[in-house]
Amino acid sequence: MTTHKDISWWYWLAMAVLLATGLAGFRQAFHVAIALGVVQSLHYLGWHRRLMAFPVQVRVAYLGLLVLGLWDPYVIWYWFQLAGTTAMVTVSYCPLARFLSLMPWNRQEPFTLALLRRTVFSAPVKGSILQGLPAE
Repeated sequence: MTTHKDISWWYWLAMAVLLATGLAGFRQAFHVAIALGVVQSLHYLGWHRRLMAFPVQVRVAYLGLLVLGLWDPYVIWYWFQLAGTTAMVTVSYCPLARFLSLMPWNRQEPFTLALLRRTVFSAPVKGSILQGLPAE
């Protein structure tokens, strides 16, 4: 679980505030959120030294969704990101990380409905969802 002592929690809190601000009508906040997403992605890439490190994947995917949301047909994604980021900040549940954990390059077992169910409905875990899923 992420705590307020962890820099990632502060990044996500700032992102939630920026998304809420943008959705409240201050569209420039989305551009600031994208800039923060770039900084966060580069920070974690520098820390982990590889693009395929799971924390880097989460941040790059999040950044991609932020950029996608600039295009009017996809502005709804900002609402999903705000909901997911709020869940991350408040209860350490990251829907994006859970979705990414289901990608073929991130899992060791075949994709099944049982795996999907365990991934979505398991309680938040300390560290990465990749190491925290309960057994079937």
